[in-house]
This record gives sequence, structure tokens and C-alpha cells, in this order.
Amino acid sequence: MLVTGASGFLGRAVAAELVAAGHEVRTLQRRPSGVNGVTDILGSITDPDHVARAIEGAEGVIHLAAKVSLAGDASEFHTVNVEGTRTVLSAAETAGVSRFVHVSSPSVAHAGSALAGVGAEPASPESARGDYARTKAQAELLALARDSAAMRVIAIRPHLVWGPGDTQIIGRIVDRARRGRLPLLNGGTALIDTTYIDNAASGIVAALHRADVAHGKAYVLTNGEPRPVGDILAAICLAAGVRPPRWSIPAALGRTAGTVIERVWAVRSGADEPPMTRFLAEQLSTAHWFDQRDIRQALDWTPAVSLDEGLRRLAASYGEAAGPVT
Repeated sequence: MLVTGASGFLGRAVAAELVAAGHEVRTLQRRPSGVNGVTDILGSITDPDHVARAIEGAEGVIHLAAKVSLAGDASEFHTVNVEGTRTVLSAAETAGVSRFVHVSSPSVAHAGSALAGVGAEPASPESARGDYARTKAQAELLALARDSAAMRVIAIRPHLVWGPGDTQIIGRIVDRARRGRLPLLNGGTALIDTTYIDNAASGIVAALHRADVAHGKAYVLTNGEPRPVGDILAAICLAAGVRPPRWSIPAALGRTAGTVIERVWAVRSGADEPPMTRFLAEQLSTAHWFDQRDIRQALDWTPAVSLDEGLRRLAASYGEAAGPVT
């Protein structure tokens, strides 16, 4: 099996899950994955030679590699997320890969309004918010268009993956809370769902195993335990031993500020990410939780780690004690 992007938080967990299931695993990314029992091939998904070498002889592919950021050069998002995916798909077809799992994002179908109890709505590059979501939508459409009897393609959209060691969601929340720069929008009442890292990895591997019967579709993967965003942020902060956010601003103000900050970041130098974007403001102020019945039936899978258990594990990783979200 080949896993692309195994040096990332989710990619490492997926590669380790495959090894634990007894698969022979190769990985393709720019730096070593750090996963025991895999064969790392260092390279880029945008280089056809690197991809062809990594994919040769693979029965299945789990494609996670992507440019993930709140800001950056639009052309780089396109090169990595769209053209890179196209390169991996073409190499997979040439190599005779029979199962292909494309790891996507619920943001491909998020147009700024609430997503409450829905399934995997169609990916829409035209209405997706930001370069990341737009190019991931294009990539998902490319992947599903390659679905065939010879190569079964399935798209999995894990939602807000977190856990111990996560520097994206957890790291940013804790850092901003520690500096007093983590506001609630509209009081943090929007209902959202998240995905604990172990569940995300096991669900993606289940998709690989079930591609024969569940191919040709996209599925959103979550813990299936929606709670108010303010409660989730508070629980993460308490697990890390920092003060939860106490101040709130109107969602409309957050969106306006995010739009202005995006424009400033587009012209300023530096590689840091903006403290707020319109997309982030929308994510913090609108409901986004998803019906999980379809994916659980299709993959014959259920998450093994509850939200509260995940928070206990997070607290243990910080050496603190945290209670359940209330």
C-alpha cells in the first residue's frame, strides 16, 4: 500500500494503522514519516517520476498529501492539491492500482452557511471558501471521475481531526488562548463535530478495505458527537492547562475582520498564518455537523474513541487533568 503525505499528523496515523493491520506500506512525502515499519520514499507528488517510483507494485493508494493552510500563494495550492492529485491518479491507473482512497475535506462543500445533520454534499469549487477548499474540491472531483471497475475510488472527508501531538488545530487553539487571542463568535454556540485522530485513521483504512462496495462516492467522517464550539474550545484549553476563551464578538464582525486580514496577509511578507480569515470566522460561527449513518453502514465501521475519552488522552499528553465537556 502507498500512503502519500505520511509526514503529516493524519498521514502518520494512517500509515501506522496500515502497518498494524499487517499491510506492507510505502510512503511518499518530502521528509521522513517517522513511522516504524514503513518504507519511506522521499519526493513530491508533483513530480511524475517520484510518484511512479513510489506507486509501482502497490495494490492500493491512500492519498493525503496536500497544501493545507489558511493563506498562501494560490498557484501553489493549485499545483499541489489539483495537479499533484492528477499526477497520483494517473500513476495509479498506469500501475494497475485497484483501490484508491482520496482524503478530502468537508470544506469542499461549505459555502459559508450552516451544515446541520447533512451528508456529503457535492463538492463545489465555485462556492468553496478560500484557495485550500477550492482546490481540494477540484481534486475530489478529479478523483471521483477516475472511479471505475478497474480502480475503485472513494473520497473520505475527515472533519477537524485532532489529538495529542497535533500542531494544527490543537496547537493553534492552545497558542492563541495562551496569548488571549482566541475569541468566541456569537458566544460559541454553533454546534460542530470533530474527529479524534485514531478514529480518522481507522475510518480511512476501513475505506481502503471497503472500496469494492463503497466506491464512487464521498463520505464525511466524524466522531458523530456534535457540541457547541465554545464547549469544545474550553475543553481543549483546560486539557492543555490554559484559560479558556472568555470574550465574544459578533460573527459579522469576525467575518469582516477576517476579510480585511486576508487582504493584508496577501501583500505582507512572512510565512506566518493570519490570526483570522473569513473562512475561519464562518467555521467558528456556523453549525457544521454531519449525519454519520451512511458512512458507518458503507464502511462497516464505527469510531472507537469517544470525544470525552479523546479529551482525557489529550489532557494526559499535557500532564493535566480534564473533565468531560459540559
